[in-house]
Amino acid sequence: MVNFRMVLPSVGLSATIILMKSILVPIEDHGIVEPQLRTALQVGRIFDSYIEGIAITPDYPVVLPVDIAIGVPSPITPENRLEMARACRERFEAFMTVQQIERASAGLPGLGFGWRQDGLTEDAFLGAYGRVFDVIVVGRPDGSNGQTRLSTVEAALFETGRPVLIAPPQAPRTFAETVVIAWNRSTETARVVLGAMPLLKKARRIVVLELEDWGVPGPSGAELARHLRMHDMPAEAMTVPDPSNKPGEVILSEAAAIGCDLLVKGAYTQSRLRQMFFGGATSHILSNTTVPVLMAH
Repeated sequence: MVNFRMVLPSVGLSATIILMKSILVPIEDHGIVEPQLRTALQVGRIFDSYIEGIAITPDYPVVLPVDIAIGVPSPITPENRLEMARACRERFEAFMTVQQIERASAGLPGLGFGWRQDGLTEDAFLGAYGRVFDVIVVGRPDGSNGQTRLSTVEAALFETGRPVLIAPPQAPRTFAETVVIAWNRSTETARVVLGAMPLLKKARRIVVLELEDWGVPGPSGAELARHLRMHDMPAEAMTVPDPSNKPGEVILSEAAAIGCDLLVKGAYTQSRLRQMFFGGATSHILSNTTVPVLMAH
């Protein structure tokens, strides 16, 4: 049997944690954005963060309209793009105004908001621009009308290198007080645990949840819980059965039973293609979660 040991940094954890001081929120003009904005604001209030909105659209080509007899017009004309970006900005700023959040002043700390001025952008741009933020907040991509598109979530997950927070359809009354870590011992999950450290440090309870016969070789949930306790985090380990081999369903069920208000999980330990055809925990949770989920790939 191979023994695994959590490798601890030589310096204190507090010296390595970067707080979630900058939050990026991609907005679509037709989307359901209030739960997404409420979740971003919950994080922002904890860390006195800067929250920036950005207008997003699918990766459509930008071309001028042409005569219908000659060719097919672009789905989004330059005029349409300006109007869509304006609508996104109005929705974002109206929410912040109602919540009495002030516009951020350049270079000054504290809770505030801002808007990127460069008009309508595509998912590919989000994947690059998000690299300079501490966390990206998106809606639940369940495929229903008006919800965040899966391509937007995947651009954030695969391209930014940052944690991505998936907001449920209704933001919970509390946030990150009881945290469940869905631990499958993978690199992806280890990465998101590191990204979650600012929130884990403030949690009242942390449950490292393992499923029997699920995951890859690596340190056990008990070893991760011990590692977190060494940094004064209230962590405990729990292992539950999964007789139907439906880890996504079991994780959400156990999280609800525990009273979780933040789920932490690695994204796409299996490939996206495999999950598309055979299903997977990530795909199920993305489509069905009713609590905020922090993910990273």
